Amino acid sequence: MSSATDIKGVRARVASPPRWVAPVKIAVFVAMLFPLARLVFLGVNGGLGANPIEFITRSTGLWTLVYLCITLAITPLRRMTGITALARFRRMIGLYAFFFAVMHFTTYIWFDKWFDVAEMVKDIGKRPFITVGFAAFVLLIPLAATSPKAMVRKLGRRWQILHRAIYLIAALAILHFWWMKAGKHDLELPKIYGSIVIVLLGWRVIAWLKTRRA
Repeated sequence: MSSATDIKGVRARVASPPRWVAPVKIAVFVAMLFPLARLVFLGVNGGLGANPIEFITRSTGLWTLVYLCITLAITPLRRMTGITALARFRRMIGLYAFFFAVMHFTTYIWFDKWFDVAEMVKDIGKRPFITVGFAAFVLLIPLAATSPKAMVRKLGRRWQILHRAIYLIAALAILHFWWMKAGKHDLELPKIYGSIVIVLLGWRVIAWLKTRRA
């Protein structure tokens, strides 16, 4: 009886997160609203520059990429530090990436193109980086839709397979950013974020190869 109780106690401790997770999660949630709060503040105070639409589009796109990189960094950090509770932040950060991607896409089709489909099709023909960005956004949708715990349980192993699409999404996002900046001969940021994504994906390839050899 006592042994069974001990086993249940161990399982309960493993299943329940450490006490620090809840307050830190709240702090991270609030902190990650900073880019949105900044846009609102600048908008109210006339700080969005001569082209507000371009400023919002550029800002929301960059923060989408930032949150994608942080999401990809969770697993390496968790394994290197041994802090398994870090995994509990991944879904929230991933949803923030989707949120800013929605803002990025909405700014383009609404405020930039005013839902003019013909104009958007013409734009795609002239600027293929838009096609790549749109593909990344479409791939993000099923990941966001299946992020609730109920969907994780329902899909089982298929959920893990589906969510590996984040690797392709990150690569497409970098390509979108690179092609967009290449036209302006400003590749400093694309090189930085491209290097980050290469390192994060490279770490996964090395970890996978090690498990195959084991």
